[in-house]
Amino acid sequence: MESWQEIVKTTVLGISLPQLGLAFLWILAGALVRFMVLTGLHRSHSLALQSDRVILAGILKGSAKPLGVIALWGGIWLALLALPLPTEPFDVDRLLFALVRAGMILLGAWLGISLADAIVHELLGKAKRTETPLDDQLLPVARSTMKLFFIVIALVMILQELGYSVASLLAGFGLGGAAIALASKDTLANLFGSVVIFVDRPFVIGDWIEVGGIEGTVEEVGLRVTRIRTFANSLITLPNANLTTTAINNWSRMQKRRITFTLGLTYDTPPAKLQEAVQRLKQVIADDARMDHSFYLVNFNAFGPYSLDLFIYCFTKTTQWAEYLQVREELLLAFMHEIHALGLSFAFPTQTLHLPGGSNPAVAPGRQTPSEVFPAD
Repeated sequence: MESWQEIVKTTVLGISLPQLGLAFLWILAGALVRFMVLTGLHRSHSLALQSDRVILAGILKGSAKPLGVIALWGGIWLALLALPLPTEPFDVDRLLFALVRAGMILLGAWLGISLADAIVHELLGKAKRTETPLDDQLLPVARSTMKLFFIVIALVMILQELGYSVASLLAGFGLGGAAIALASKDTLANLFGSVVIFVDRPFVIGDWIEVGGIEGTVEEVGLRVTRIRTFANSLITLPNANLTTTAINNWSRMQKRRITFTLGLTYDTPPAKLQEAVQRLKQVIADDARMDHSFYLVNFNAFGPYSLDLFIYCFTKTTQWAEYLQVREELLLAFMHEIHALGLSFAFPTQTLHLPGGSNPAVAPGRQTPSEVFPAD
């Protein structure tokens, strides 16, 4: 008994051994609770996946690590409560508990952010299976907004715990509001730009757009920027404010795709054959079910420098680039077959060279030859 009493009376830095032992037991209890929490959440996550409850599975997975750390941190908090921390000459007790409470606030914010990430991640999987692309755009923005909310709330609460007056801090922000507004005008402009994008919806994720000389596929629309994946596979980041003041060409919203060109025939083509060629080319378009028949043109258009020009103007029903190219190729081949079947030839640029002093059978009778205009000495 005397030995036990001596052990009980033994102190380390003014703290008795029973108090240190109790603090150790609280930390051990926190570690045990952490193990139980992680084990339980892991098993619940597996069961949720087996029952195809993907959102619940995402929530359990996202909250596992934060809850485990919170359990351990709670054990540390209870251990500190069991210790007689000194308050003189420096209030260690108040400082440590302020730090512990600040840590708990940060852990709570971490838990909120993890849950937001997990929920949005699972919802994005469902959103990709829906017809409308609006939810694909809104969910990343909602995730960013929730993260920002948790961070701001956590910072305000930590400042309050550390003894700073939040009211006076907000008053200071009010006095410097003009400077802050001036410094953050670009950020606010980008924020309002994102609102305009969501309201007017000039494009959605996955659209092929062209804006300000930049062409590619929209990959992400955020609160501040929009990311476009170019066809060279580079990623371009555009501030949302620029998208509200620049013309946007949305190629994905074409209802049909245009084919237009000029087909030149040689000048020895008889007028009757030329008229027949126009009618046959019109018939090729009319017989192709992949072409839009609401409006198309095939007309003898002009006497070109070296050809009789036929103007072709029509549309394909498909707007997919690869399919469009295939339809265009087969249409051109069909035109070639018709022209060759009529015994006609395609024109190409030619040039006639007249040599001074030489015979020129191409000159019409009654006209002066170059040697007559410029006689040799």
